[in-house]
Amino acid sequence: MNTICSRRSRALGRTIFTVFLGIAIVAGAGAGVEAGHVARIVINGTINPAVADFIGESIDQAHEAGASALIVSLDTPGGLLSSTKTIVKDILAAPLPVIVYVAPSGAGAGSAGVFITLAGHVAAMASGTNIGAAHPVAGGGQDIGGDMREKLENFTASFSETIAQKRGRNTEWAAQAVRESVSITEREALEKKVVDFVATSLDDLLTQAEGKEVDLNGSPLTLAFDDVRDSSGRPRVTTIEMRLKHKVLNILADPNIAGLLMMAALAGLYFEFSNPGLVLPGVVGSICLILALTAFQVLPINTTGLVLILLGVALILGEFLVPSGFLGMGGAVAFVLGALFLFDTPEADLMIDRGIIYTVGAFVLTVMLLLMRAVGSALQRKPVLGTDGLVGEVGQVTSWGTTGGMISVHGEIWAAESTGPLDPGETVEVVGATDGLRLHVRRAGPPKGD
Repeated sequence: MNTICSRRSRALGRTIFTVFLGIAIVAGAGAGVEAGHVARIVINGTINPAVADFIGESIDQAHEAGASALIVSLDTPGGLLSSTKTIVKDILAAPLPVIVYVAPSGAGAGSAGVFITLAGHVAAMASGTNIGAAHPVAGGGQDIGGDMREKLENFTASFSETIAQKRGRNTEWAAQAVRESVSITEREALEKKVVDFVATSLDDLLTQAEGKEVDLNGSPLTLAFDDVRDSSGRPRVTTIEMRLKHKVLNILADPNIAGLLMMAALAGLYFEFSNPGLVLPGVVGSICLILALTAFQVLPINTTGLVLILLGVALILGEFLVPSGFLGMGGAVAFVLGALFLFDTPEADLMIDRGIIYTVGAFVLTVMLLLMRAVGSALQRKPVLGTDGLVGEVGQVTSWGTTGGMISVHGEIWAAESTGPLDPGETVEVVGATDGLRLHVRRAGPPKGD
């Protein structure tokens, strides 16, 4: 009997195990189907070290997650050449296909965006977009002069041509985009074979990319996206978001934000030093200063601009020691000039918005002019403390001897002297003060009221 029960138990156990195994296999198969997807990141803004690091991490993350491709949705006015080179190297060496898609409508791939688009295994643009204007300029937007212009232009043009040649795209236009700063629409880019096609959506993008052969690290690969579509035929797209580190650095890498942080730091520290004990301005100013210095580590800095800003800070701080207004005005001018030159480097298309600089400069100059006026008024104002504050006041003689006596001024008794004799009860006017606390007086008219 026990043997029969034991056999039945084992048979039941095998049945249950088989059922669960079948469920696991089916679930695993279903999970394998659902795992097919493409990854996507959105780059909307200037190209800087934070963006470069984010793209590099996203390529690795998409590959580890088994994504069929990584779509880079791009909209940028440009950025740092050093960061652009890092991004291009990561895309060219990517272990999975990278599709650069200039989107949405109204977006553009300017300057640094040209190189990134050309580097993609697949390059596409949405309707109503543009690409071009990759000529290297200084941080203020002006042309670079002298030998530096020729060297940087030749290097950037060859860099662009090399990428285009690697991906089989129009090398002649790639050089023109740098040397002549040409910019074209998505239709012109398609005609000139700068991009592979124009796509209206992510679905259209993958449909047109289907079957395209790309070079993946020296090996040919035919793109296939059948497994990334769900039962309704829509592509499964997983969006990779920036980590907090990248988000913060990306915000700080905006020269306008960096400039505003530095100005806020100076304002906070100014109010703290001029009014010790307020605490809050000092805390806020210190935090803004640390964030501004962090941004300066990310952005390329022009040494002349930085020196001018430091000089401006020193002059403004000197205003506390020698209040006159002139040091503060000089500091404001030096600070404005430094802010204009701060990101003026051949490697960047970055600058602080001049409206912000001029607004802050005008505010600081206004404050300093008001300070100068206050100092001037204070110097001309009649003293109100000590014996000097009594000059011009009238009083009454309370007692008088041969060489001097005592007078009452505003209810206070003062020792006084005069060039002539005075009688008790006479009204006198204070004309000065001798050594110590003795007033020099003269006879006046009737008292105005004591």
